[in-house]
Amino acid sequence: MKILVVDDEKDVQILFEQRFRKEIKSGDFEFVFAFSGEEALYYLKDHYHEAVLILSDINMPGMTGIELLRRIKEKYATPPPLVYMITAYGDSENYKNAMDLGADDFLTKPIEFTLLKEKLNTLN
Repeated sequence: MKILVVDDEKDVQILFEQRFRKEIKSGDFEFVFAFSGEEALYYLKDHYHEAVLILSDINMPGMTGIELLRRIKEKYATPPPLVYMITAYGDSENYKNAMDLGADDFLTKPIEFTLLKEKLNTLN
């Protein structure tokens, strides 16, 4: 399963690669990283059919994760990719906005990787 992780914090790549080392090595998961909403859209333009799941931070400079979610759901409706929103702020406004725009799940930082692995394994 190919997963696109969108987060402006570049150390998130190292964190995911460490936490999913076994799954990456076995080929169960493949991660691709974009460090802005704009970079994610650029990647999806040529690789949309490959990404099964998108994990996107909400609070990013430039295009926010909410705006990215809106654009993904508008442009890639068939079949729609799963989009999980990630934020350090568990406030109800971000949650409501994300869910209204079609987010498939909502995770808070710091990410509970055991829970995320369980969710991903149900998709695999």
